[in-house]
Amino acid sequence: MLEPWIFLSIMAALFQTLRFMLQKSLSMGTLSALGATFARFAYAAPLAACTVLAYTLWVGDGLPDVGPRFWGYVFVGGLAQILATWCVVLLFAERNFAVGITFKKTEVIQTALVGFILLGDHISAAAFLAIFLGLIGVLVLSDPPDGATGWTRRFFNRAAGLGLVSGAFFAISAVTYRGATLEVASDDAFLRAMVSVAAVTASQSIGMSLYLRWREPGELSRVWAARSKAIWMGFMSMLGSIGWFTAFTLQNAAYVFAVGQVEVIFSIMASVLFFKEKITAREVFGMALLSASIIALVILG
Repeated sequence: MLEPWIFLSIMAALFQTLRFMLQKSLSMGTLSALGATFARFAYAAPLAACTVLAYTLWVGDGLPDVGPRFWGYVFVGGLAQILATWCVVLLFAERNFAVGITFKKTEVIQTALVGFILLGDHISAAAFLAIFLGLIGVLVLSDPPDGATGWTRRFFNRAAGLGLVSGAFFAISAVTYRGATLEVASDDAFLRAMVSVAAVTASQSIGMSLYLRWREPGELSRVWAARSKAIWMGFMSMLGSIGWFTAFTLQNAAYVFAVGQVEVIFSIMASVLFFKEKITAREVFGMALLSASIIALVILG
């Protein structure tokens, strides 16, 4: 029988894939990249708040207290997730859906490297080999769409940069979100997760609405006009966040990320079945290398 955090990680990966499918669709002419990013938070926030209130009423407890560092984790993680999601939406315009998701999955490798540099976390020789394998996978995937060759174009192209940056921001958000859930004074893992989700999505919605009103006049109206589709993106986003946040309360983020690699398989299915995109043999090989390196990093590191 699967442990709860494993099931939650798989569930979160599935709903996140569905959310990215809707987000890609909205970003292709309906909304700007920032507008599509904002929509996922804006439509998830009220759903998350209602879920917290309904759950507390059902169990008969009030809202739990939060620790002094809770809001710091919420604000840092929320900003990092906004920037990460924005990068992913921009990435969809550069490469196809499945490759974009795989680039984002460098978050696991980057988390290990940042932990080693900043915290002195031990990385074994096997883990270094896994990281090197992942680097090969990234290089295979980062070939420019026009077929140009050369090491410079492999390393320095827009798709590779966006994917790597999004992975870094997602790694930061995951660590701070886990920190936020641990600051909630409750033994109920689901309640801790939901309070964190509600706080994060509310802060993200408020912050991004102010920014969009300043930088992209009229985009808020377009987000509202796209509500028939965007509300489903918000619903999928909330369900995915529930899975991730609850798993973070139960297990180390690195292990949650490792199981979450099943999202690569989900994204390939979405890319072929829904977006009618062709996956080349090179791209399949690159995704396989990167996925294998991430799994090996967690198992052997």
